[in-house]
Amino acid sequence: ILRRLRYALNLDNTGVIRLFTLGGHPLSELDLDLLLKKDEDPGFVDCPDVLLCAFLDGLITSRRGARESAPDASEALNNNLILRKIRIALELKDSDMIRILDAGGMEISKSELSALFRKPGHRNFVYCRDQLLRKFLSGLATI
Repeated sequence: ILRRLRYALNLDNTGVIRLFTLGGHPLSELDLDLLLKKDEDPGFVDCPDVLLCAFLDGLITSRRGARESAPDASEALNNNLILRKIRIALELKDSDMIRILDAGGMEISKSELSALFRKPGHRNFVYCRDQLLRKFLSGLATI
């Protein structure tokens, strides 16, 4: 997810490190190189949820400004939350999200999209599948 977002947003290493710092987890260039390695490369390190959340929070802060209240760290990071944080950071509307997903090769209706952003206890809540998140990130890279 980190590599795809970096590519889609056209960020260099300095920009990525700045976003981690804004999110409250400063990284060195060496640490970032380990996180950006491909799965099959020797020395590959999976990006922990804490760091991915810090990156996404830093993205929100850089695009929208600092939050008055601290982010809720109690919520477990999942695809729905990742998609929500990207949507907030890039200030995407439903029509933008649908267009990006369409560019990534996935058709989705407005009601299906809104189900992804409901609270987990809501009767219409739907978990975001890995495939949907991948299609969204690839669509984001093409737009």
